[in-house]
Amino acid sequence: MKRYLILLTLMLISFTILATPLVRIKDIATFRGARDNQLFGVGIVVGLKGTGDSGTLSSTMLKNMLEHFGTNITSSQLKSKNTAVVTVTADIPAFYKEGMRLDVTVSSIGDAKSLQGGVLLQTPLYGADNKVYAVAQGAVSLGGEKTKATVNKQSRYPLVGTIPGGAIVEREIPTQIVNANTVTLTLNSPDFTTAARVKEAINERFGISLASARDAASVVVKIPQVFSDDLVSFLSILEEIEVSPDTTAKVIVNERTGTVVLGGNVKISDVVVSYGNFNVTITTNPTEESTKDTVNLSGNATVGKLIRALSALGATPQDMIAILEAIKEAGALHAKLIVM
Repeated sequence: MKRYLILLTLMLISFTILATPLVRIKDIATFRGARDNQLFGVGIVVGLKGTGDSGTLSSTMLKNMLEHFGTNITSSQLKSKNTAVVTVTADIPAFYKEGMRLDVTVSSIGDAKSLQGGVLLQTPLYGADNKVYAVAQGAVSLGGEKTKATVNKQSRYPLVGTIPGGAIVEREIPTQIVNANTVTLTLNSPDFTTAARVKEAINERFGISLASARDAASVVVKIPQVFSDDLVSFLSILEEIEVSPDTTAKVIVNERTGTVVLGGNVKISDVVVSYGNFNVTITTNPTEESTKDTVNLSGNATVGKLIRALSALGATPQDMIAILEAIKEAGALHAKLIVM
């Protein structure tokens, strides 16, 4: 009998391991110091077909640009609805070098009607330190033309466009990821259990104690002497190590679309809920089966089982949200309930 219990335990452990996906560290964490930075600039879009700004601000900016190139002209002579003042934004990833390109987003500031067909004039993009890190220029794209055959019926928003590869990096942002012969992994979703598993996986991979979890978001890793002159190879090995991240029990409900997303194995304790024509009973010893407008679940009840049962009875998303909120208030829903 003892032998069968041991075999059953091993089977359950194996099932748990198989049910939990293994992911690479690079998919759940980043190296501290290797981060994106935001760039911002203000420019002018020209070539619009009478859909630009109605004021004089764009004319004044264009006049200043022309004066920079040695052309003298007044703002009144330039007054036109074919130009628009815009903001230009972009994200520059870590380690981007001079000459590499970035995608940029162009957004109207004034009262322009549309940026369709416009071209952004050369615009410097600044970082938070007020230094120029890139220069943007190019034709603004609002997306494909809307035709009768268009599958997506959502209308385009004409005041925001993009320029794929429209910015050229002019200055590299300094990046420092090594501190006192260590690198720090920062988890995308802080969690003590995941941090502990990352530490154990790294130490097991190298066979020595290199990693230590500082908190729920940070794992500090010592750089071995053998990799002192080959940091890239060491970081590559770290990124490819696989771990099983822990997940927090969550129930996310979108009332508009009727979508219910479950994160983790969400359990429900014994509870009785009466909502309109629906009666929900969750108990460890059910005395009757589910009938019309009545849901009876065993003590091993989960939100997934409850949602399927309510759907079968014709419950609307609003009904499900109300029932889940009531169960949460009663303290029987062991997860975080998020209603969107």
